[in-house]
Amino acid sequence: MVQTLDLSQHPCFNGENRHKFMRIHLPVAPRCNVQCNFCTRRFDCVNESRPGVTQAVLTPEQAVWYLEQMTAAHPQIAVVGIAGPGDPFANPEETMDTLRRVRARFPQLLLCLATNGLQLLPYIPELGKLQVSHVSITVNAVDVKILEKIYAYVRYGKRVLTGAEGVAQLLENQLAAIPLLKAQGIVVKINTVVIQGINDEHVLEVARKVKELGADLVNPMPMYPNSEAAFGIAQVPSLERVREIKAHLANILPVMHHCTRCRADAVGFLGQAESESDQQVLQAAAQKPVGLPAAPAGALERQYVAVATREGLLVNQHLGEANTLWVYGSNGLGLQLIEKRPTPAAGGGDERWQQLGQSLRDCTTLLVSGVGPRPLSILTASGVKVNLMEGMIEEIVKKILAGESVCQYLIGPKRCGEACNGTGNGCG
Repeated sequence: MVQTLDLSQHPCFNGENRHKFMRIHLPVAPRCNVQCNFCTRRFDCVNESRPGVTQAVLTPEQAVWYLEQMTAAHPQIAVVGIAGPGDPFANPEETMDTLRRVRARFPQLLLCLATNGLQLLPYIPELGKLQVSHVSITVNAVDVKILEKIYAYVRYGKRVLTGAEGVAQLLENQLAAIPLLKAQGIVVKINTVVIQGINDEHVLEVARKVKELGADLVNPMPMYPNSEAAFGIAQVPSLERVREIKAHLANILPVMHHCTRCRADAVGFLGQAESESDQQVLQAAAQKPVGLPAAPAGALERQYVAVATREGLLVNQHLGEANTLWVYGSNGLGLQLIEKRPTPAAGGGDERWQQLGQSLRDCTTLLVSGVGPRPLSILTASGVKVNLMEGMIEEIVKKILAGESVCQYLIGPKRCGEACNGTGNGCG
């Protein structure tokens, strides 16, 4: 049985210890099952500190390797969390596999999760067995009419639900999870994103309801200003308004006052910026082989799809900037990452793209967000179809492997330095 854990070491739940103990988030959960009107899920902006942002997405195996390196470098790490960059239980296999591996390898560390709660319920018994100590659930309202304003859609199982039907299912599952988590001895924190003019007058009702169900504390977080989201920046509450809400909440439940709205790959003390060396370890982890079958090396049947991506979730990289291509195939049960395949070094002119064409001789298609005319010509001549696209890798590649149309993801031709992600220095 796992040893008794000291719950006071969690800096997010014990403000007195936030400068004594570190937390680390493992970014193993890229998919999300809701679309919040305040959220833009950008995965590669190092200058942003907010949920949903990460520099890389790791497999469970890579995450354990990364954790081994980081705990050796930072012995103050006491907590391992999974908080995205999507939702842990929109990625249940990856999330649960990671928790099992971490608990087996690091029995002394606290485990925690941050989730919207939509698909949490089936996994609560095992969370208890794994001694997950803390779970945060984001409950933004307990009134369906208010929730309809906050969420564009909810993806529940294989169904995409909009309007009252979707948010009612979300709320039902969130509230049902709280007493079940408490029955497992898990500390429950309720996060509420405070949105001016939407739910700021309703936050106290949320607290009263979750208190009835056994929640331990609440964390009202002002909406993060994001001009790209549906709510934009107009509905960000003032600091004075947030302080007022917290003062009233304190009469209902304990309030978290030191939340830093952590990134999905956060590491260190709360409020401490990730160091360059820590970021390098994360990038190294993302490049580690993960034990999946590599593509054959002989005369190959074209059966895979290669993708230029920064983090493994979106097609979002110019070919000239891609040091690695992610190669996907089907194992008969679903999409499978075959390998992360290095590209030839820059500076080789045509030979670079000829070598890449040879490297991709087992791929039908290459997905990029930008490409120069010369590599496009050479790769096409080598038998690789180059598609300029934007969108979720999983959605696009599944359609390609199934022989379905992907026209809706296509974007216009992009040349170096011309409305693309490239540096403008050419692709040679």
